[in-house]
Amino acid sequence: MMKKIILRDDQMPTQWYNVVPDLPNGLLPPLDPETKEPMGPEKLGAVFPMGLLEQEMSQERFIDIPDEVQEILKIWRPSPLVRARNLEKALGTKARIYFKNEGVSPVGSHKLNSAVAQAYYNAREGVKRLSTETGAGQWGSALSFATNKFNLDCKVYMVRVSFDQKPYRKSMMQTYGADIVSSPSEDTHIGRQIREEYPDTAGALGIAISEALEDAASRDDTKYALGSVLNHVILHQSIIGLEAKKQMEIAGDYPDVILGCCGGGSNFAGLAAPYLPDYLEGKKIRFVGVEPASCPSLTMGKLAYDFGDVAQMTPLLNMHTLGHDFIPPGIHAGGLRYHGMAPIVSAMVRENIIDPIRVHQLECFEAGVLFARTEGIIPAPETCHAIRGAIIEATRDKDEPKSILFNFSGHGLIDMASYDKYFSGELHNYDYPAEDIAKSLARLPKI
Repeated sequence: MMKKIILRDDQMPTQWYNVVPDLPNGLLPPLDPETKEPMGPEKLGAVFPMGLLEQEMSQERFIDIPDEVQEILKIWRPSPLVRARNLEKALGTKARIYFKNEGVSPVGSHKLNSAVAQAYYNAREGVKRLSTETGAGQWGSALSFATNKFNLDCKVYMVRVSFDQKPYRKSMMQTYGADIVSSPSEDTHIGRQIREEYPDTAGALGIAISEALEDAASRDDTKYALGSVLNHVILHQSIIGLEAKKQMEIAGDYPDVILGCCGGGSNFAGLAAPYLPDYLEGKKIRFVGVEPASCPSLTMGKLAYDFGDVAQMTPLLNMHTLGHDFIPPGIHAGGLRYHGMAPIVSAMVRENIIDPIRVHQLECFEAGVLFARTEGIIPAPETCHAIRGAIIEATRDKDEPKSILFNFSGHGLIDMASYDKYFSGELHNYDYPAEDIAKSLARLPKI
């Protein structure tokens, strides 16, 4: 009886899949915040290398994965596809539940798929140093690993609440050679400004992004790296779905439902996007994006042009947003605490391809504990959202023999403080007040 499917090294995809040319009605371009006109690569070149900007704007459906990147990816890829038979049994469902285990990477999450590629393209163009932000610490850990592989320096601005909650993420980044500060920090003008105005702030990804961008823009040797949201990040993450398609074929099954947790959108889109051509050809697939009720950009936000950061330094992106100055509460799924959603995911919601749902953190931790006790792997708080979504789908009609595929985006072995708080009753559910979201949305840029 099949438990897991592992592809050979020579079965790992050698090309990424770019979903942009296949999106019905396409994507609206990023806009220059000063002119409100479409933004070309020349201005973005101040913070991103041209190799990544070419991918960001590419209309090619497949893009070769460089040999140097493949060599590093093969340290842990292809990742296993696992049938969660014990979870199925515990739920008493006839649904078949599969998960793509991205927790096997050296840093414990899917983030490394893009970090390696981004470090490679920067090193190829002579960049010496990268600046970035991190929420839960997964992206910061991944970029620290990747910059170490390509002999780059790395500066990480880590959201304050996670910096305090997750000390071992800092240790991991330091092990790989990165320099980490709590955001908002004293190291940037925007950081000092926010600390002065909001001395007790828990921080947010939008603030940390502003700091990392200011850092990159102020130094000639530095470029900026983003761990989610942008097209080139989702391109790199497509390796997840491409492998999963091969593995599901070997299993003799095909997913009726594809799920992932949604913060910026990269892990979910990485699994889901390679299935879009099948969907457009008539395959019946239900795509479900699972987001936290405390930061509900897809279910309560607005599809509009907005900044990706608090200081309004990024291009304007057409995305589902809660407003660039929205500061979410300090829930323990720090990687999902972002005000905006990837334009690719937003476009798939716009076209009614993705069905977004929101869930509370207590039901997610309950789902994560059940998963750990049945399947043996302790999930990251972010991943618990995907597991909760899979359980909702599997138990909606227990007698329906449907096939469910979700992305196990990362393990929780460095997030055990979150579980401590869950077991001691210190975690609470939080619905963000609709009137506060309305106030934040009222401050969107006028386009």
